Amino acid sequence: MIAPGCRYRQSASHHFFQSPLCRKDSLRLASLSPLAMNKHVVNDPAHLVVDSLKGLVKCDPALALDEESRVNYLKDANPSLVSIISGGGSGHEPSHSGWVTPGLLTGAVTGNVFASPNTNQIKRGIELVNKDAGTLIVIMNYTGDILHFGLAKEYTMANNARGPVRFLVVADDVAVPRSQNQIVGRRGLAGTVLVYKVAGAYAQRGASIDQVEDIAKLVNERIGTIGVGLGHCHVPGTGIPEHGLAEDEIEVGMGIHNEPGLFRLRPLPPRSELIKKMLDLVIDTSDKERAYVPFQLDGGDKVVLMVNNLGGISELELGAIVSESASYLESKNISVEKALTGTYMTSLNMPGFSLTLLLLPRSNEKVVISAADILKAIDERTPGSKWAGGVEQLAASSVAGLVKSSNISAASGVAGQRKNEASLPVADPAKFLSALKVAMDNLIKLEPDITEFDTVAGDGDCGLTLKGGAEAILSSIASGQLNGTDAIATTLVVAEIVEEAMGGTSGALYSIFFNGLASSLTAAAKAGAKTLDASVLSKSLSEALASLYVYTRARPPTRTLINPLAAFISAFESAPTDFKAAVKAGNDAAEETRKLKGTAGRAAYVSGDELQKHAVPDPGAWGVKGVLDGFATVF
Repeated sequence: MIAPGCRYRQSASHHFFQSPLCRKDSLRLASLSPLAMNKHVVNDPAHLVVDSLKGLVKCDPALALDEESRVNYLKDANPSLVSIISGGGSGHEPSHSGWVTPGLLTGAVTGNVFASPNTNQIKRGIELVNKDAGTLIVIMNYTGDILHFGLAKEYTMANNARGPVRFLVVADDVAVPRSQNQIVGRRGLAGTVLVYKVAGAYAQRGASIDQVEDIAKLVNERIGTIGVGLGHCHVPGTGIPEHGLAEDEIEVGMGIHNEPGLFRLRPLPPRSELIKKMLDLVIDTSDKERAYVPFQLDGGDKVVLMVNNLGGISELELGAIVSESASYLESKNISVEKALTGTYMTSLNMPGFSLTLLLLPRSNEKVVISAADILKAIDERTPGSKWAGGVEQLAASSVAGLVKSSNISAASGVAGQRKNEASLPVADPAKFLSALKVAMDNLIKLEPDITEFDTVAGDGDCGLTLKGGAEAILSSIASGQLNGTDAIATTLVVAEIVEEAMGGTSGALYSIFFNGLASSLTAAAKAGAKTLDASVLSKSLSEALASLYVYTRARPPTRTLINPLAAFISAFESAPTDFKAAVKAGNDAAEETRKLKGTAGRAAYVSGDELQKHAVPDPGAWGVKGVLDGFATVF
């Protein structure tokens, strides 16, 4: 056993100390020790995720597992209560699957290690938990999770979801500065679990979907997290990494997928100095890059402190970290109303920890729940989970002021996905199909140009991706699957085709847009629209764009497909009878991308000088232009 403070090559020997004592012979022997953090107990790494989920369900008879989709869920969840579902890549256990229990999550969808689950998995997860009271999806801010969960949500809503489905992205990492987060945003970290806990407590007591969503938003807006690692984690089944931290180095601001941090410290600082640096990143209101949480630092701030083990820190050290953190906060006149410590969200076996602060609302703030309510929700005991709560469930009276009367059905069982049966006839199906064919032919012809543009401004695959989607749509027309007679059915078919045939980020974005369009057209039909006309279409396109904006931060002017799409929709909504003018606005916006810097997608990683030198348009924007030109030849 190596004494805390002994430093050697691999992170298994690193500790968070104040004044260690270390014998020289221990250090010498330690430096010859095997790389313990790279060893794992597995049969086949490919089966590890499912094996782990099976074990989780075996430990809790209240859980069920859909093995094919890797969804664990409450098998007897009360259908009159709001469901909360989350998920993401595995490797963060107990998040997210370990928090499935009454009062926390209703279900969780698990991907491979550090990889988002696919859209079909998530569709199945929503189907398993969504009841009449509705479902809140809570995920962390990672592009794959946002697109896949977002697409599954839009698909569910477009196909007559049993209950309303809401969507919340948690982004509590303060390591990402404002100047770098306009598009990608802050990462989601361990503070996400506090969102689960507080929102889940009120969902369990009968709060409505609106109220549960508002409570989750409140917590999300008041949390800040910073992580630190003594080394990187190791993914089972992969080789030993050649690069990492030096034996006397620590990285502040590391992500939970081995992403680089904000800065490194060398040599290893004492624990007191490290904690000060970390907490200052959360509470310092003078740091305009990171003052995300509205601290006032006037002696009236009260917080919940969460110390989270990222996987490889001893309980002995965690306790000392809690004490050090609370002492420093109190020296800054910040009252720690509750401290939590444990393993809430890991990065496999990473030797590190994170600090989360939840700033409690003051008595004079107008918020959906008070500080006392939040503390009670955090304390509430949850059966069968790893949450170390210490009190009984909230009394029903604690939500009496929140919960309105409802006619929620008490029907039980899993709700099967109901297909959209609404109809909105197209006035001239033959003309519509003719325009669609021309538009798809345009995309196929443009493939060489788009590929060339993407070779400069991206990774070179955009042309083939768009061509693949166009060919699949033409094939669907030829087979009769897509006949253009009904606007809603046609849009849903297109949404499914582009997701499957195109894949990747582009396929997900287009599918989200078309599922959103189908939802808007459905609402129009239910509101009395008898046929698809320019007014209905323009309004529905605008609403579909708003749906897409939930899942991407790209806004005009932007070197992305959003630029021409938004310009076309805005012009069309302003003058629905002047389709060609709207097409011109979209085309002009596609041309404009030649002059714009890359701030999203692959173009964000390409030198601005290189983009200006070649003056190529954004490949995705050029694809939108090709589609608009195709429709303009017929309409």
